[in-house]
Amino acid sequence: MLYFTRWKAAATILTALFVCLFAVPNFFPQDMVKTWPKWAQRHIVLGLDLQGGSHLLLEVDSASVRSDKLKAVSDDVFKTLREAPVIPFTGRAIRGNSVEIRITREADLPTALTRIRALSQPLGGILGTTGQTSLEIANVGGGVVRITPTEPALLERIRQTVDQSTTILEKRLNELGTVEPLIQRQGVDRILVQMPGLSDPKQVKEIIGKTAKLEFRMVDVSMTPEQAQSPGNMPVDAEVFPGTGTEGAASYLLKKAVLVSGGDLTDAQPGFDQRSGEPVVNFRFNTSGARAFARATQENVGRPFAIVLDSQVISAPVIREPIIGGSGQISGGFSVEQANNLSILLRAGALPVNLTIVEERTVGPGLGQDSIQKGTTAAYVGSALVIVFMLATYGLFGIFANIAVAINVAMIFGVLSMLNATLTLPGIAGIVLTVGIAVDSNVLIYERIREEVRAGRSAIAAIDAGFTRALATILDSNITTFIAAAVLFYIGTGPVRGFAVTLGIGIITTVFTAFTLTRLIVAFWVQWQRPKTVPI
Repeated sequence: MLYFTRWKAAATILTALFVCLFAVPNFFPQDMVKTWPKWAQRHIVLGLDLQGGSHLLLEVDSASVRSDKLKAVSDDVFKTLREAPVIPFTGRAIRGNSVEIRITREADLPTALTRIRALSQPLGGILGTTGQTSLEIANVGGGVVRITPTEPALLERIRQTVDQSTTILEKRLNELGTVEPLIQRQGVDRILVQMPGLSDPKQVKEIIGKTAKLEFRMVDVSMTPEQAQSPGNMPVDAEVFPGTGTEGAASYLLKKAVLVSGGDLTDAQPGFDQRSGEPVVNFRFNTSGARAFARATQENVGRPFAIVLDSQVISAPVIREPIIGGSGQISGGFSVEQANNLSILLRAGALPVNLTIVEERTVGPGLGQDSIQKGTTAAYVGSALVIVFMLATYGLFGIFANIAVAINVAMIFGVLSMLNATLTLPGIAGIVLTVGIAVDSNVLIYERIREEVRAGRSAIAAIDAGFTRALATILDSNITTFIAAAVLFYIGTGPVRGFAVTLGIGIITTVFTAFTLTRLIVAFWVQWQRPKTVPI
């Protein structure tokens, strides 16, 4: 057990050194670190409670998600009944939380029910299907079929919407480059956004507050928006949209047909118009979007078309010539900051629903600094007491243990840096607790060595038996603690997750240092001293 081949010893030392090296950037100014190679720039991000910053709790518009689900179900029912052979129906409408449709002929009802029931899908879980379905279909009499999305299906749709919104928010905020945001789901329909070091979240709220649903539509010039809003005058294929007020009219009458949507954009960058010098957003479509845009501009030369962002017309230029290159620019009296923000929104994509800020907090840097000082003091005091205890109890072997624990802590910081993890005050508590767990592993090994010495074994045999026979006990205790940390990470949020991450990483590094590093140090000492007694 105490014998190490050269390659095993080298692998152990190099692994510990490699992981510890990732902690080095945390001890240098960030301006200096930015000049290093990309792989060496990883560092620990201090959480909101350590450096101050802004905290936003966003809520997904669940009512909108439910409404969109009902509209999607209504459209699916329409399409499936229009498939050949067509089943005649009337009275398709959304009533409450259900979609109702009346089948015209009684003889078609069984076939209609069969087709509609095919729209209902089984809901899946972690271990497979749950036995629940996405839709409840009922024949309520008189040829009326009622289709109701089940509550589990609606909750699943809300969960998917939250996940999609979280991904889009990450893209948007990461492109700002001013903060390293922490974005995570909280509960069923909420998203937590923390921006350490950012005391004024005004720009971030503007970025978050826009859904960024972009559409290109033709302007209906058959009448003015005011005329269209008169009773009975509104064309069936048009609707009125407000303008931004910064350029052009206060409102516009637009065709309902969408020429191209924001989903066809591949890139959007801020720039300046070469003629006027005003800030604009240059965009580029994918292949299908470029083809559709080229066709629309070829067919409508001399007519105005509107660029609609979040149901508001931001620009309505006249098509002077066909735009066949798949690219163009959006102008709307923007400032440089507005053009930059709009390009970020368009590149990241549209949010599926509106997000409402339900909680906003700002933590001052003074409070964060106070937390750092108290956390650091607790870590120093706890570590000092552990070091003194190990030295007083185990002497030379206590020094070996303290060296291994110090490397263990350095490896924790190295792993956190590799992951670009966020360190919070509970995270520091997890590191301090890990120090105790790491020492506990060494205590179990050393006490086992003492027992072997009392049983009459020689020094080397006792040391070897101590490491071998303590293995099962240490693995049991660390695995159970790791399971607890995993559960905390899975069900916890915010600070609880921070604690779970550092504790889980600490347990892994503890097992490594206890059974490779400490054993390697003791093995080197044994080969060097060839002891007759164990100095514990």
